[in-house]
Amino acid sequence: MSLTATSRSIPGTLRQEIVIDGKHRLTTDEPVEVGGEGSAPAPHELLPAALASCVSTTLVMYARRKGWDLGEVRVDVSYDHRATPRRADVRISLAADLSTEQLEVLDKVAAACPVRRSIETEFEFDEQIVAAVTDLAVSA
Repeated sequence: MSLTATSRSIPGTLRQEIVIDGKHRLTTDEPVEVGGEGSAPAPHELLPAALASCVSTTLVMYARRKGWDLGEVRVDVSYDHRATPRRADVRISLAADLSTEQLEVLDKVAAACPVRRSIETEFEFDEQIVAAVTDLAVSA
């Protein structure tokens, strides 16, 4: 299954309108310090957000299948996008009183969220740039 995202620049701004799988829309922007309006998250801020929500969702889905009550699930991700290699610190807080065995299982489940698995594996990029061609009348 292939997921798609399309970004369209909003002229005169650094904002981008993103359409995900042809259904969902969101906007990105850059901070004021770099010429944006600061009206939305910057693109690199979406990575820790995707990781945090993926870990939380994966845990809730697993617990639901097992019939476990996790209470409120909170996932805090601190992402250093300037470090080499990049670094993400993930802290998971569960409001429920769980056994050591349950916590060990949930730790493995959290590590298996699809976003984390994507980040941990090697990426390949097939990038193309296409410019609009203008017909020029050439007179001889």
